[in-house]
Amino acid sequence: MTRLPNETTIGVLGGGQLGRMLAIEARRMGYRVIQWVGGPDSGPARLSDEVIEEPFSCEKTLADFLEKVDVVTVEFENIPSTLLRAVEAERPLYPPSFAIETSQHREREKRFLESNDIPCAPFAVITSATELQKANLELPGEKRILKTAEFGYDGKGQIPIDKESDTGVIWAKFDSPRAVLEQKIELAGEISVLVARNVSGDIVVFDPAENIHTNHILDFSILPARFPAETLERAKQIAISLCGKLDYVGILAVEFFLSKTGAILVNEIAPRPHNSGHHTIDGCYTSQFEQQLRAICDLPLGSPDLKGPAVMWNILGDIWPDQGQPDWERVLSEPGAKLHLYGKREPRTGRKMGHINFTGDSAEALIRRAQHIADYLRGS
Repeated sequence: MTRLPNETTIGVLGGGQLGRMLAIEARRMGYRVIQWVGGPDSGPARLSDEVIEEPFSCEKTLADFLEKVDVVTVEFENIPSTLLRAVEAERPLYPPSFAIETSQHREREKRFLESNDIPCAPFAVITSATELQKANLELPGEKRILKTAEFGYDGKGQIPIDKESDTGVIWAKFDSPRAVLEQKIELAGEISVLVARNVSGDIVVFDPAENIHTNHILDFSILPARFPAETLERAKQIAISLCGKLDYVGILAVEFFLSKTGAILVNEIAPRPHNSGHHTIDGCYTSQFEQQLRAICDLPLGSPDLKGPAVMWNILGDIWPDQGQPDWERVLSEPGAKLHLYGKREPRTGRKMGHINFTGDSAEALIRRAQHIADYLRGS
């Protein structure tokens, strides 16, 4: 049943910027939003109608939350499985717990991809130094990445190794009982695809974003992506297929490796809006956040089409001066630049504080302008 404005309260699990931007779209369209952040609110959730800070383990809070909301979604994947299932037993949870639990755990995610014939990098599950030594010798290529099975993002919980590495020493220092050892792919590039599916099963897919990372954190997203059309179309079809296999409702982000040998490999899936989709706010007819709202409320999905070329630059806490704010006037004087800040109270190195969208007629010109602004704010 379509969930109409003024009759529906959206419950959001998580308290970061993705929930904030969903709340902006929901409130614009007449919905109420309650965010259960699971701890002290760092700032982003303040735009919701109500913020709940009690821990996710609080049973009384769960009962109160369920009493107030009509449909529930997530804004990050590392929500306790027990909470997801408790919510799902009482209210529609989109995406479903299975999809969230699959993507929050690298081992489950890799095994899911493998069992469904979705291409990904060769890997092995590791639980001991002996298994690490054996897999390091057996995986193809010379270089690997050892990743924690849980709670990894932006390069955290990862160690690069090669066939000459002392795997015994590495495993002794590795702070995780389970891990995934993955062949390091020689990259031609990286892209991501956002796909939305509503309760009725309607699907729309956004144009793939070309992603450039620095220190394992997304730096720039470029639209349209500068790769062959057949490569981009194949990635879109894989993302659509994943939606069906996960019985998905909501917005799904699929990150891909494009290898120098021509392979298209799924790196990770995210059961929520994605950093690489922030360009959609200013660059597409329907943003990823409005699409998420439409999907979970079973509304008609909006057009995902690009209005024109777009570039997104990720703003990290690194650019904050010791006193005061970065020079936002310089940003706002740039034609076609839109500043988005997340309301976080404390800037820190590596912390995502906001982003800037650049739109215009020429992708190459936008790339140059975005790089110029980034260099200026970084002081380089």
